[in-house]
Amino acid sequence: MSMWDSISRLAKHPPPAHIFELSAAGVAYARGTDTGFAPLPAGALEVSPVEDNVRQLEAITPVLGQFMAVRGARRRTAAVLLPDACARVSVLDFDAFPETPAEQLSLVRFRVKKTIPFDIESASVGYYVQRGGTKHGKGHGKGQGKGQGKTEVVAVTVAHEILARYEALFRNAGFHPGDVTVSALAVLNLYKGQEAAVLARLAGNTLTVMVTAAGRLRLFRCLTLEEASDEEIRGVLYPTFAYAEDELGTPVRRLVLCGFEQAPAGLPCESERLQGRFGVAGAFNAGLLGYMEASSL
Repeated sequence: MSMWDSISRLAKHPPPAHIFELSAAGVAYARGTDTGFAPLPAGALEVSPVEDNVRQLEAITPVLGQFMAVRGARRRTAAVLLPDACARVSVLDFDAFPETPAEQLSLVRFRVKKTIPFDIESASVGYYVQRGGTKHGKGHGKGQGKGQGKTEVVAVTVAHEILARYEALFRNAGFHPGDVTVSALAVLNLYKGQEAAVLARLAGNTLTVMVTAAGRLRLFRCLTLEEASDEEIRGVLYPTFAYAEDELGTPVRRLVLCGFEQAPAGLPCESERLQGRFGVAGAFNAGLLGYMEASSL
C-alpha cells in the first residue's frame, strides 16, 4: 500500500503523475506543474480523526474522475495529501531507540497510544527518524536546547477505517494512491531556513502550528477553532512561542503564515508568508506546493 511506507521518503522517487490535497473545501490538484482547485459541495467531506470523513462519495468521485484518461486505461499513481485534522502527528524523543524496524514500530505505537482519540489496535502508524539524532543521523543537531543526545522521531497515526476510506475513494476514481501522508508534513518542504521558526496555517477553522529548527520538526499542534478570531489564534501562538523558547533555549523571532488573509494583530513578532518556487501557499494547497517543491529538487 501507500500510507506510511513512504512517509520519510517524500518525493525522493520520480513524482507521480497526479498530486491531490484534500480538504473540506475541495481538492487541490497538480499534473506536472499545472495546478488548480476543484471545490466540493458543503458537507461532502468532513474532517475528523474518529468518524468517516467521506460523507458524499457521489459528489467527490466525479471531481477526481475528471483527471483520468480514457475509461479502461491503466490506473495512474497519485500522491494523496490528507487533511491534518484526520490524523495525529507526534514528535517523540527516545533516549534509546531500537535498531530493527519491528521493534521501532512497537515502541512508537506504545508511546502514541495514550495520545490518540481511537484504539491503537485499529490504527495505522507511520514514523521517521529525524536527521541529527545520535543513532540514526549524522551527529548531534546544532544549537542549544533540550533533547540533544536523543533520537527524535515524527510519528503519524490514523484510524484504519479513515485511511481505508480515503484510499478507496481514489481507487474508485481509477487511481492508485501510491504515496499518502498528511498535508502538514509536505508543507514543511516550503520552509528552507535553518533558524527556529513557528509555521502557522489556517484552513477554515483548522489551525495547524509547527515549530521547526535546524531542519527538524520540534512541535506539532492541530486544533479546531470556534471562530478563528485573532484572539483565538493569539491564544494558540503565544504559548507556542513560549514553549519553543523554553525547548530551544532561545527566543523564536520568525513567524511564517499560510492561509491568513492578513496577519492577526498583536503577534509577538513580524510575520511573513509561506511560499516556494511554485507560488504563495494558500489555506488549501500548501501541502500540494510543498510536495511539488520536494519533487522538483
